Amino acid sequence: MNPIMLSNLRPLTLLFFLLYTSTSLAGQPTTLKGMDHMKWEKVLPGVWKASIGELQLNALDYTSPPKTKAIEELGDSPFPFDISQTYHHRTPTRIGIRLPLAEQEKIYGLGLEFQGINRRKQVYTLKVDHYGGVKGYTHAPVPFYISSKGYGVLINSPQRVKIHVGVSNRKDSQLPERVDRTTGGNKWAARPLSDAIEASAIGTGMEVYVFTGNTVLEVVQRYNLYCGGGVLPPKWGLGFWHRVHTQSSDQDVYQEIADFKKYNFPLDVIGLEPGWQNFAYPCSYDWDESRFPKPEIFVNNLSQQGIKVNLWENPYVAPSSSMYTSIKPYTASHTVWLGEVPDYTLPEAQQVLLQHHQKKHLDLGISGYKLDEVDGYDVWLWPDHASFPSGHDAVEIRQLYGLILQHTLQEHLRKQNKRTYNLVRSSYIGASDKSAVIYSDYYKHKPYVTALANASLTGLLWTPEIRSAESPEEWIRRFQTVSFSPLMMLNAWYSGTKPWSFPEVTDMVREVVVLRKRLLPYLYTAFYDYQKSGIPPFRAMVLEQGFTAKEQLTAGQLDGVDNPYAEQQRLEVTDQYMMGPSLLVAPIFTGEKSRTVVLPKGKWYNFYTGQYIGDGETITVASKLEQIPLFVKDGGIIPMIAAGEDLNSGSPKLEVRHYGTKVNRYLLYNDDGVSYDFEKEQYTITELLVERRKNGKLEGKRKIKTANQNFKFQDIDWKWMSANMK
Repeated sequence: MNPIMLSNLRPLTLLFFLLYTSTSLAGQPTTLKGMDHMKWEKVLPGVWKASIGELQLNALDYTSPPKTKAIEELGDSPFPFDISQTYHHRTPTRIGIRLPLAEQEKIYGLGLEFQGINRRKQVYTLKVDHYGGVKGYTHAPVPFYISSKGYGVLINSPQRVKIHVGVSNRKDSQLPERVDRTTGGNKWAARPLSDAIEASAIGTGMEVYVFTGNTVLEVVQRYNLYCGGGVLPPKWGLGFWHRVHTQSSDQDVYQEIADFKKYNFPLDVIGLEPGWQNFAYPCSYDWDESRFPKPEIFVNNLSQQGIKVNLWENPYVAPSSSMYTSIKPYTASHTVWLGEVPDYTLPEAQQVLLQHHQKKHLDLGISGYKLDEVDGYDVWLWPDHASFPSGHDAVEIRQLYGLILQHTLQEHLRKQNKRTYNLVRSSYIGASDKSAVIYSDYYKHKPYVTALANASLTGLLWTPEIRSAESPEEWIRRFQTVSFSPLMMLNAWYSGTKPWSFPEVTDMVREVVVLRKRLLPYLYTAFYDYQKSGIPPFRAMVLEQGFTAKEQLTAGQLDGVDNPYAEQQRLEVTDQYMMGPSLLVAPIFTGEKSRTVVLPKGKWYNFYTGQYIGDGETITVASKLEQIPLFVKDGGIIPMIAAGEDLNSGSPKLEVRHYGTKVNRYLLYNDDGVSYDFEKEQYTITELLVERRKNGKLEGKRKIKTANQNFKFQDIDWKWMSANMK
């Protein structure tokens, strides 16, 4: 408003105008001095919290309580950066925060991403979405990031968090040198280096957590433990899953099972796709009587053969559903595919879902669900302005919808002492203890492996499922990858493919599936470590211990490496990853005659032959169609089901492999594989100890470390994989 216009205002009006504008300007700080410092409280060793306003919907309400004892066992460490440099401010609609960032820090995390691993110099809008390629638009946009300096930050908001990872420059911050674009050449930067991470979200509240650790892995452990630890799946969930064509009937499924036996393939779970219902998109959740006239007999027949049944569904209720009338009072203003959208933040809506599913599915023996379409495009799901009977914001419910459904079903089965393993299309904060693995309609192979690595950074599990292939080579390569993932599945819902659809590689497919099944003792123990200690069973190379120690970074040295930051960058690979404590997995992709493998420091050995392959260098390995490259660190102990044993036996004979020359100790875990009785110490831990005799030869021993011996392995055959070790 110009001076002439101001002079025409009445005195009282002018007074109100000046008061309004001064108040507005005071509420919108343009300098750091005008922002508020964040106030931190220590909630557990290595865990700090700052609260701004009040959350309306809190994702942490849908997680298990923190594993306090396990967090305490990790020890304590100081607040990781200058508290005086942590700021927040509020506008009428948005909360913003600013946290310091050092020049050479690497930033990892932010949920399930299909590209890259270092998030530095990027801007992400963390929105639950059917994968669209936009940074942050993904199935699980978890607002948790990890620094290479040994700390992590969780921005707990039910709204979409927008985060600037070292790319926004305040005018009064530490700015880099200004360079003239015309004359500065390549010194000019479109994204000048910033000294902070800044994030914001719409809403009335936000919580910010800081997690510390001596290594990046410890940071991830502490975050997972704060959210209840990791999930321990039932053993059957780690077997082979086959999802049949959507129009399959019970007779079609029986024939497929017969074919699995004919081709001598293991089968642990049959997944039924939309056609099992009498109406889908939206869903009735009621059996189609023409395809499954007697579902209780069908499920029992499969159970007698040791095969579980998993049901596909989406959350949107068809008017023909037998639960429609009961759920309708608890649904939103808008529909999805003309189906009602339940407000599952309401206990009443949860009870309708659970009572129906118990009677129609779980009482029959159904093992779990594939929770689809909780992540769709904006044109699929309810709009942001939709209203829900709970009064919660539509955006907030969408961000948490997949998480809430996972939690609701898992806790219901927990009360029955039954573990489950599900599939889900979206997840969020604190999902590490959830019995569900994320999947996608996206289908590029290499980015699938990147997603597998990135998932480990934020408490997520991901399956690079198989659906189809354009060649026998692609078929076996995809089978090799999925066999070394959290869930081994062929999803033939539309293609109708079978493991033997490419006869040229059928034997190879069978061999890798059987190898995965044989590795169950090793993999199941890795999941136990996840549940107990928060260590991801599948993890990105940046979590491999030995190169990210905070003290080593501060000192500028790393186990003899002159530049630890360069070493970190070398290990920021996403086409290889760790499985369990000792096994490095390096998938081959279609058309590759060879590939490079980045080895962390320490000696590494070929899994198949025991041959030494390198120490801390980048190697090139020739591809073999019949093998996925696998490498074991020095001293690695790999317990496996012995060749020729029943792969589903409760106590099979074990083959325990040892690699390299190091002595080592491994704690092998076993329990009933189906219940939560392990929480009551109903499990057996066997110590596998490799020692060196006086003559220099290695010797293997075992000892039961728990009072409970009900789940011990009867026979163990030691196998020394490295040369001259017998």
